[in-house]
Amino acid sequence: MTGALLVAPAASATPEGSRELPKVPVAKGYGGAVVSDTVQATQAGLDVLRRGGTAADAAVAVAAVLGVTDPNMAGIGGGGYFVYYDAKTRKVSTIDGRETTPAAGDQNLFINPATGQAYPFADAVTSGLSVGTPGNLAVWERALQRWGRYDLDEVLKPAIRVAEQGFPVTPQLRKEIEQNQPRFKQFSSTAALYLPGGAPPAVGSTLRNPDLGKTYREIARNGTRAFYGGTIGRDVANAAQNPPLASDATINPPKGKLAIGDLRSYRTLDQAPTHVRYRNVDVYGMAPSSSGGTTVGESLNILERFDLKKAPRDQALHFYLEATKLAYADRGRYVGDPKFVNVPTSQLLSDSYAAVRACRIDPIRATPAPVAPGNPLNPGDCTPPPPSATPTSENEVHTNHFVVADARGNTVTYTNTLEQVGGSGIVVPGRGFLLNNELTDFNFTPTQGTAPDPNLPAAGKRPRSSMSPTIVLKDGKPWLALGSPGGSTIITTVLQILINRVDFGLSLPDAVAAPRATQRNTPAVTAEPAFITANPLLARYGHTFTEQAEIGAAATLEFTDRGQILAVGEPTRRNGTSAGVVHPVR
Repeated sequence: MTGALLVAPAASATPEGSRELPKVPVAKGYGGAVVSDTVQATQAGLDVLRRGGTAADAAVAVAAVLGVTDPNMAGIGGGGYFVYYDAKTRKVSTIDGRETTPAAGDQNLFINPATGQAYPFADAVTSGLSVGTPGNLAVWERALQRWGRYDLDEVLKPAIRVAEQGFPVTPQLRKEIEQNQPRFKQFSSTAALYLPGGAPPAVGSTLRNPDLGKTYREIARNGTRAFYGGTIGRDVANAAQNPPLASDATINPPKGKLAIGDLRSYRTLDQAPTHVRYRNVDVYGMAPSSSGGTTVGESLNILERFDLKKAPRDQALHFYLEATKLAYADRGRYVGDPKFVNVPTSQLLSDSYAAVRACRIDPIRATPAPVAPGNPLNPGDCTPPPPSATPTSENEVHTNHFVVADARGNTVTYTNTLEQVGGSGIVVPGRGFLLNNELTDFNFTPTQGTAPDPNLPAAGKRPRSSMSPTIVLKDGKPWLALGSPGGSTIITTVLQILINRVDFGLSLPDAVAAPRATQRNTPAVTAEPAFITANPLLARYGHTFTEQAEIGAAATLEFTDRGQILAVGEPTRRNGTSAGVVHPVR
């Protein structure tokens, strides 16, 4: 592949001919669109689109810049899922770039050999032991191979420029670093980058990351082999095995098992998407190792048995909460890495199974949680089972998500992550990026009673994820692209936006901004305060609530009948996201 130069000389703040982008949550127009967490990333994607790049080219540019400007959420130290609509073939495809367990790992990965007990979660998070083999860079390479016009060295140029020139620290970034300060100060390399002078950088100050710029330049020059087995990879493995503790560190974290051989052997997976038909649209998502596609799809299939449009809003929301309760029970019991677990994906997404699960829903009363999983291989009849099960721990916390479309209609929805905000807390010395703590998405010990647990560690295994990048087709053409960060709440965020738009008829900006609630087969519903205030009648159904200030931070696109693209992010969550289009209209 060859392509034109994507960026101006380093002295320029933005590429020649590009417009300075305001930070707005909604944009409308033609020629392509981007919604991401930061202005710099959205700007980079739009600049690539203006130069004739595909949605895949722009997506890689966006992801690389987010590794600089949203460093606590994602980057080359993490992994993710890439869903792509190809306008030429009219097909949806996916790339699984989930992190993998090192070859030296096994089911007892998180069992302390000194005690025979599982490590405390906090100890496992901030350690090399939680670091899985990163997949994001391999995703970028594979996406460009399949759908790009440019080489990786070209689309890394915007990120190199931002890393070397710096960018203004946002209130959100300052908040994330401040919250992580007790962890970050434990590691010399992390403290040097994110705690200059011993404190988080001030809002508005310029944060530069020359080490990451150097790392990106090495990848641009030598290819991904520099990471997957070369000099960068050796530094990654060493940081996981021997975390760079500060001289005054107060922790003694377990060492990681990630080795250079794990990086050499890492491969992304090309997968078919999950697919369900809901009302009059086709919903495509990410198959296992993600639980996003199966759990969103099963929930939609259950909800299709109810007329949400005509039901009173409180009852419609009751159905939504009960459907996800059932789907999460099945998620915990059946979904894991299909290379290691026989995941009954087609059965979980079958209409016949949804009909049996739907009849478990009492239209006027919430079923006490946790409810038991069903049996998709032998669904049985509609007699409700005893509402008892073992709760499944949910360790996922945060990610970032963005969407891209080009002028041809090619569309990307890509969720990538480090797992915890700040990942493992370990910046690879001299390399400028944080390592993931993705392996803590495994269950440390069995959670399914006498039944097999599908999400225990094993060598080479991908931990179960909730990331749910989703593309919705109407009449065979893209209509919506969406996704969100938020750990295990991602699934319900995507689902709630879909029913807000499809069933309740809200505009996409209103569907995204609406207050959220998430029921993950737990005794209480986690909800934003505005949701609880707006829906007092849900208490009559027996729902109880636990408040959470924010749930998710969606990035979405809608393709209108007039050929326009509506790019919609968050107006307030995470201090708002950045939406832009190539040719704006009022």
